[in-house]
Amino acid sequence: MVVVMAPDATEADLAEVVTRVTGAGGEAFVSRGESRTVIGLVGDIDRFHGLNLRALTGVAEVVRVSTPYKLVSREHHAPSTVHVGEARVPIGPGGFTLIAGPCAVETAEQTLQAAQMAVAAGASLLRGGAFKPRSSPYAFQGLGEAGLAILADVRAETGLPIVTEVVDAHDVELVASYADMLQVGTRNAQNFALLAAVGQAGKPVMLKRGMSSTLEEWLLAAEYVAQRGNLAIVLCERGIRTFEKATRNTLDISAVPVCQSLSHLPVIVDPSHSGGRRDLVVPLSRAAIAVGADGIIVDVHPHPDVALCDGPQALVDGDLRDLAAAVRNLPPLVGRTPVGAPLRVG
Repeated sequence: MVVVMAPDATEADLAEVVTRVTGAGGEAFVSRGESRTVIGLVGDIDRFHGLNLRALTGVAEVVRVSTPYKLVSREHHAPSTVHVGEARVPIGPGGFTLIAGPCAVETAEQTLQAAQMAVAAGASLLRGGAFKPRSSPYAFQGLGEAGLAILADVRAETGLPIVTEVVDAHDVELVASYADMLQVGTRNAQNFALLAAVGQAGKPVMLKRGMSSTLEEWLLAAEYVAQRGNLAIVLCERGIRTFEKATRNTLDISAVPVCQSLSHLPVIVDPSHSGGRRDLVVPLSRAAIAVGADGIIVDVHPHPDVALCDGPQALVDGDLRDLAAAVRNLPPLVGRTPVGAPLRVG
């Protein structure tokens, strides 16, 4: 069961609902979105019905949600828009948002150059990894806090809000102190302690699909974030593991409209990690636009041949110009407006 609070509900109204529910032996999980607060109830449904919660001040509606992911479900909820950073860059219905940058932060110069390339392509958010979960323990693991500091400096220079990955629940507070949006990667898509921690961090969250996750498992992972108080979640389809070896992963393009029908959360696509090859990024980006994705996240690098992480999929030169043309020209054909870059800070 879910209690949807009215937009003008006060903290006192919210507290009264929580008090009634806990007094009846239930649990109440408060999740705050852009314009509305939702309370997920766990316990005896019949007893909750007897509380007459609908009559309380500030309550808009009380609904019984049939799906196991009650807070992120599309039932009784309009599609959401998530705003990122002080510039409040939107990701959601009606727009198309490009997120771009280096897969890994290597140096201050490399990151700034990649950010400038991202801006030239039409990006409004900067991605960059300071902490890198890698399959091999000998691969580059990122610069850690030094990388976060570089991202913060580049944000000050370009005005682009930062999207960066957090890989450990113990690092959430540190990463959140620098980042505008926290990314949970495919390897941590069912790291429930991390999902709970980012849900409490007070920052928007990008949740990538686990490499072998079903759509229901992906949405239940998002529910962990929402249940800890945060509805500002963006789902990212980044390709799944299948028998096919011609590409790094298999982009499940059908996941975009299916998840948009099941959940109110925005859905974006990662064409870089799904294809794993530079020549596939632009065609997969076009496909993402055509199928109705709310945005894409791509890798760019000024010198991909010497990149410490995922150089073969990073865009540069002509490919980046093709991406810019696709992001500029194709979204209006499907009723969307490209989201512009935020004004430079300072």
